[in-house]
Amino acid sequence: MLLKALREEVLEANLELVRRGLVLYTFGNVSGVDREQGLVVIKPSGVDYDKLKPEHMAVTDLNGKVVEGSLRPSSDLDTHTLLYREFEQIGAVVHTHSEFATSFAQAGLSIPALGTTHADYFYGPVPVTAPLTDDAIGGRYVHETGVAIVSCFRGDAETPAIDPLAVPACLVNGHAPFVWGKTAHDAAHNAVVLEAVARMAYRTLTLKADTLCVSQALLDRHYFRKHGSAATYGQK
Repeated sequence: MLLKALREEVLEANLELVRRGLVLYTFGNVSGVDREQGLVVIKPSGVDYDKLKPEHMAVTDLNGKVVEGSLRPSSDLDTHTLLYREFEQIGAVVHTHSEFATSFAQAGLSIPALGTTHADYFYGPVPVTAPLTDDAIGGRYVHETGVAIVSCFRGDAETPAIDPLAVPACLVNGHAPFVWGKTAHDAAHNAVVLEAVARMAYRTLTLKADTLCVSQALLDRHYFRKHGSAATYGQK
């Protein structure tokens, strides 16, 4: 069986989404990539989480061609593989329809950095993509979803680029969040945190609609205590 350890890691990350209440029924999926072999392990489409085993995971190449497994891979495969091709720093991708993060996506709103909990994990707002055009929806929809995410992070003349490791999540307009990390565990962890900060942001903005984002100084203080060469959080 190809990539036995990665299959187990991806399965465990999928089950973590269930334990944390981020998915219902067969919603959502996790994948992981082996960069050396150029292979992706991803949850099979529409299989109940309580029935999943490592051997059920689909294995594809970075273009989505199935190389091992009898079950069809997740219907979101083309988004995952595009993110791996475009963001070479990431090692795993999570897609959920978690309630509060999806609410922001459906409203077409980014999640602002309103407090230090957000700043601990996301170095700035969690962005939302532009709406997909009718042509994109009617064509290679899943691929175009990935294109929209990548465009969000590449920036343009008016919008600065975003480091995908500094902000490891994106809301797809009208759809739901995609989240990533260096490992499947990290990606699942980031998805859980994203839902928590989305819930806090929703409640904060409900209490006070004109709440301002945290200052750059406070954002820097909290983000860099956990990330980068000068991080001080936790044990060595």
